[in-house]
Amino acid sequence: MMRTILAVDDDRDIVHLIREGFRYESSFEVIPAYTGEEALKIVDSRSVDFVILDIMLPGLDGMETCRRIRQQHTVPILLLSARDRELDKVIGLEIGADDYLTKPFSPRELLARVKAHFRRVERMKREMGPYTRSGPLSINEQTYEVFMDGEKVDLSAKEFQILSFLAKHPNQVLSREQLYQKIWGQEFGDLNTVTVHIKNIRKKLGRDCIKTIWGVGYKFAWESEEG
Repeated sequence: MMRTILAVDDDRDIVHLIREGFRYESSFEVIPAYTGEEALKIVDSRSVDFVILDIMLPGLDGMETCRRIRQQHTVPILLLSARDRELDKVIGLEIGADDYLTKPFSPRELLARVKAHFRRVERMKREMGPYTRSGPLSINEQTYEVFMDGEKVDLSAKEFQILSFLAKHPNQVLSREQLYQKIWGQEFGDLNTVTVHIKNIRKKLGRDCIKTIWGVGYKFAWESEEG
């Protein structure tokens, strides 16, 4: 299956570096874009499977571009930034990004992260089956759609994966480390990423079905199910 990657950066050398990193991967096609406006047009006009998006774009910056993409699409978004500030990461994740990579970066690491994302998606589809239903919540793993009380809820790819995984393990307490390893496929990383995504899921669902077990982790449970 051919996957389409949209690489967005005003630095043409960076875009070239990304394209070179995917050159020998026959299952990926990299489409370049050099402004936020150009990226939005591409995402709205054709199917894109993954977006690599620089934060420091001129004009419409990466944060605003990410926010606008997320308003209409669930495509995974990885942000690139020359700044390694926690605040930038938190803001990016809160507006809908799925991952964050600091410049300068290794093309091999970028490729590995993108490939790992698609492996996890396919594995979770096999493990979870097509549907999960719990109370007013309905999750379709094949179409990446979530409905609460019959109303569609738009989640980012990582938000969807976290919710699906928790819903498949009701009343089971899972630590941030466990969720990070399962969803991001990495042994170590910024665990605040998990916290921000959980916060976003709760806000979008409008119902608190993900409970915080202080000092331990999170569990999926409706109030009537808690013992």
